[in-house]
Amino acid sequence: MHKQSIQVHQLDNGLTLLIEQMKHVQSAAFTLMTPAGVAYEPNGKNGTAAAALDLMTRGAGGRSSREITAALDSLGVQGNDSAGWNFLSFSGAALAENVAEAIPIYAKILREPLLPEDQFLAVINGTLQSLLAIEDDPQRKVFVELRKLCYDAPWGRPSDGTLDDIRSLTYDDLVSHVQQKVRPNGALIGVAGNVDPVRIQETIEACFADWEALPEPQFEVTPAANGIHHIDHESTQTHIGLAFPGVQYGSPDYLTAWAAVSILSGGSSSRLFTEVREKRGLCYSVYATLNSLLTEGRVLAYAGTTTERAQETLDVMMTEIRKLGDGIEDAELRRCKARAKSALIMQQESTGARASSIARDWFHLHRVKTLEEIHSEVEAITVEQIQDFLKRHPLENPTLLTIGAKPLELKS
Repeated sequence: MHKQSIQVHQLDNGLTLLIEQMKHVQSAAFTLMTPAGVAYEPNGKNGTAAAALDLMTRGAGGRSSREITAALDSLGVQGNDSAGWNFLSFSGAALAENVAEAIPIYAKILREPLLPEDQFLAVINGTLQSLLAIEDDPQRKVFVELRKLCYDAPWGRPSDGTLDDIRSLTYDDLVSHVQQKVRPNGALIGVAGNVDPVRIQETIEACFADWEALPEPQFEVTPAANGIHHIDHESTQTHIGLAFPGVQYGSPDYLTAWAAVSILSGGSSSRLFTEVREKRGLCYSVYATLNSLLTEGRVLAYAGTTTERAQETLDVMMTEIRKLGDGIEDAELRRCKARAKSALIMQQESTGARASSIARDWFHLHRVKTLEEIHSEVEAITVEQIQDFLKRHPLENPTLLTIGAKPLELKS
């Protein structure tokens, strides 16, 4: 592992800058996150954040969207933006010497978006098309609907919104969201790569230091429904989604939980893949993943199968999930650790992965974990540690959602 040095700078307005200098690469990347995500939307206006984000990128600082695109292209910036539950995020990667020139362009998008009213209908229509595509993709839809069932609102809201809510949005809704929610207090900027930290800090201060903080928005929490649910869908396929209580990224048990889920579903040698797909041929896709909010987490599992084999698929999945606490082999843990080490080595070479990772760490932990620290923690995990974790956090009382022709039942 390369020795890592992470610098943290906090502006008076509440914005936090994190810089990881990576001298062994030629590129650099950045992630800019402002706390104006889906959780901050008004009730009945789900989709406001995603639509507002789209409108923000359609011109800023006196430049049209085409002029902004041309300016970023001239710098070789490969950019992306997304609406998450907590943040609106903008990210980009380029040759290291060009990143400091790209950041002021994104600063204009955050601080001086034109929000052209004549683009409002195009934004709404584009969002509706994305949602209609999800309706035609039950595998994506099962996770959208499962989150709504297993997480308290607003944390379970779909990040792209809902068809009914999107159709009710007005131009003023989007403008209000940008003006009242997009703010520096709580914002995070992660920069990683072969950059000059002094130049990056000076650039960030020039772009954002005079950005005035806004009041922290409030939101209501509505308890999750949980339980067993079914969505009728005329098809020869059934899509199964399961959600179990888990632990959040900031938990000291997080990596142990990750190891347990990785043994359950971490490649072609994992238990779910081996028992559900390879041995019995019950499904074409099966996996589980660990999902985290700031203060809680879930283990989410999925299988796609035929209507005739759906109940058996669910039964075998639940059997394997329950058996996880009965015993784990040393070889399973070794394979899990090998996958983790490979991922860490690849992340070591990816400036984009590091830029987003250091920002995520700061949000969840209020500090940044080095790759060497994570490597040591992974190496220290034992079979006994995983078994103890599963005794304290058994995978029980799942939320079940199925999409298909017939509902399924959870058998004890």
